[in-house]
Amino acid sequence: MRNAKVFFEDDFAGLLVEVDGGRVFYFQYDPGYSGPPVSLTMPVQDETYRFDEFPPFFDGLLPEGFHLEALLRQKKLDRSDKFGQLLIIGADTVGAVTVKKAP
Repeated sequence: MRNAKVFFEDDFAGLLVEVDGGRVFYFQYDPGYSGPPVSLTMPVQDETYRFDEFPPFFDGLLPEGFHLEALLRQKKLDRSDKFGQLLIIGADTVGAVTVKKAP
């Protein structure tokens, strides 16, 4: 199981969790979060979001093409390890959302 803290403009928004070897993912907004949603497809709510594949919004934050190939080579990552990719590039994404490894 791996966890990542998700921030919206430096405010802690919630936690993204990978379980079951990357076959299931959960995103839960922090109960104290009162900002905008991290994605229009995931409005702020008390219930946990469950995904049976890597969540599309977070997939959209990942590099593509040359940048992806360089990341995979440099960090020796598996192409299918999207959560691992997100943990590496998450602090430097385009837009208001950033992702950092959680203990």
